Amino acid sequence: MALIEDIRDFLDETGSITKFTGNFFTNGLKPRFEVKELLAQCYSIGYKSLPLIGLTNFIMGLVLTMQLRPSLLKYGVESQLPVMVGIAIVREIGPVIAALIFAGKIASSIGAELGSMKVTEQIDAMEVSGTNPYKYLVATRVLATTLMLPILTILGDAISLIGAYIGVNINSVTSLNLFFAQVFQSLTFSDLLPAIIKTFFFGFAVGMVGCYKGFNSIKGTRGVGISANSAVVLSSVIIFFIDLLAVQFTNVFGLN
Repeated sequence: MALIEDIRDFLDETGSITKFTGNFFTNGLKPRFEVKELLAQCYSIGYKSLPLIGLTNFIMGLVLTMQLRPSLLKYGVESQLPVMVGIAIVREIGPVIAALIFAGKIASSIGAELGSMKVTEQIDAMEVSGTNPYKYLVATRVLATTLMLPILTILGDAISLIGAYIGVNINSVTSLNLFFAQVFQSLTFSDLLPAIIKTFFFGFAVGMVGCYKGFNSIKGTRGVGISANSAVVLSSVIIFFIDLLAVQFTNVFGLN
């Protein structure tokens, strides 16, 4: 019986999220657009997330290089270290790590913020006053996460490559020009394009899940905490699922 209840709850929530997402396209994207609020959310979601994502990616690039070097040295292909690190960061590790850090910071923030507004009936007050809370609160945040995460991923990849360059120079001496020449020589358009495209879907999922959990928060401060926590967990799972689909898609169409 417990398993049946879990499956039922999963299907119910899946249907609710699907309906919530459908309302975003049918209701949230209609004029008039809240441009001022969208720009404010882009600043809050994008610019303020850059230090955390940049620091994480820098450490990741540094550590990845230091971990790979002994294995490559063992097989006598240490010179290929910039190539392998560049491909790994740009194609897979950079986008996924940036998306997970983004989910941990932004999904929880959106879930807690909208959850607080829900339990204090501020959303109901907006509806009574004639303001469309779905357009003002949901559409602006989802669009901001969708637009900002690809930019943060590109910047994070660049910072990660700088960390990798420092990691290479810990045990050897390689010029900056030579390092990046090797990295970009190994990368192709088919490496970069799928990696950037999937970050739009990552960002959309983070924003949508955060807004959904906030809008459906239960009463009380405990409900706000549950909304923030579940938003991070669910958005992280969806990120991995989207990444799996993206890998299969690129394999089928020969983009890998």
